[in-house]
Amino acid sequence: MNAALDVLQSTHQHINRDRLWQSLMDLARLGATPKGGVCRLALTDLDRKARDLFVQWCEEAGCTVTVDGIGNIFARRPGRNPNLPPVMTGSHIDTQPTGGKFDGCFGVLAGVEVLRTLNDLNVETEAPLEVVVWTNEEGSRFPPCMMGSGVFAEKFTLADTLAKVDVDGVSVGDALNAIGYAGSRPVSGHKVGAYFEAHIEQGPILEDEKKTIGVVLGALGQKWFDLKLRGVEAHAGPTPMHLRKDALVGAAAVVAAVNAAALGHQPHACGTVGCLQAYPGSRNVIPGEVRMTLDFRHLEPARLDSMIAEVRKVIDETCAKHGLSFEMEPTADFPPLYFDKGCVDAVRDAANGLGLSNMDIVSGAGHDAIFVAELGPAGMIFVPCEGGISHNEIENAAPDDLAAGCAVLLRAMVAASAAIASGKLAA
Repeated sequence: MNAALDVLQSTHQHINRDRLWQSLMDLARLGATPKGGVCRLALTDLDRKARDLFVQWCEEAGCTVTVDGIGNIFARRPGRNPNLPPVMTGSHIDTQPTGGKFDGCFGVLAGVEVLRTLNDLNVETEAPLEVVVWTNEEGSRFPPCMMGSGVFAEKFTLADTLAKVDVDGVSVGDALNAIGYAGSRPVSGHKVGAYFEAHIEQGPILEDEKKTIGVVLGALGQKWFDLKLRGVEAHAGPTPMHLRKDALVGAAAVVAAVNAAALGHQPHACGTVGCLQAYPGSRNVIPGEVRMTLDFRHLEPARLDSMIAEVRKVIDETCAKHGLSFEMEPTADFPPLYFDKGCVDAVRDAANGLGLSNMDIVSGAGHDAIFVAELGPAGMIFVPCEGGISHNEIENAAPDDLAAGCAVLLRAMVAASAAIASGKLAA
């Protein structure tokens, strides 16, 4: 076994649970809300303060800190062989307007705790390690979400992204300059030896199954649509039921079809109508138009397409039955993603080696790891969150679970470093 792994045989005991927790609480004070959550939108002055605190902690841990052109922050701990590509970890520290203390922040501060623990134990890894703060993962202030990792992975161009504006007309470029995080490091061409992201699950499965660690196999593919159903507005009293062209009746059939399709393609299928507006919106007028959103998710591309086809068939039949017309426009298309087997195995082996209960799971939400996975081997670690609640001020996670997830992250990163050095894990 690698010497570093020998030292970490009982990693869970080495993680300083209280230090990790205190770091999370210290960060949460920046943008704290009266209900116990956090409002720290991307590239605001509060975000600057949070970034400054991260940089301070990483420099105190002996890291070299660099910032790229989209504001992503990289804290590098040297390895025995500086020529090897780094083992990276990270997430984001921007939040939703009514966000919690742990979404994203746990992944960043678990990375910081990994650095601190390795320093405590005087462990030198084979490859360098990097902890990353990705810019604007949430997309709450500036579209799109996962902005920093998207530019890093060349999904978005730097110029176009810097020109994005918020509701007040402030551009990303101007906001980066205002907070002092428009860096000089190139945004692309950075080698990724391996990437791990620790995160609260943001769902109820681990808690329901009474498991401490989620070994994330991949991320659900997502296809979104805007749907308009058009009928005829008419008076709610004089118009007989059999002569109506009620767009809302058609919409009700579509909602039912979306749910039926998702239930019929388990496991891993999700279908959601998140927005629905009926027009003209008067209590005594039959709705002549409905606008609605359709959100389909699955881990298998063929089954994702089948779900959509089933709902489209219902739309056609419903419109014919009720005298409606429709327009269905695609708005997002993210293919399903399977994480690297070597990284998934490293997470599972770490959890088993520490005696932590675990299960395979898939991510239903978007994460920076999805983009980084296109540049090198990647994996994710989930820990439970209370009630499966996230993007909410009452978001909560247990200190012991967070420490366990950090322990898994530490072992997985050290194992990946050794595998990169031996040629067993390659980008």
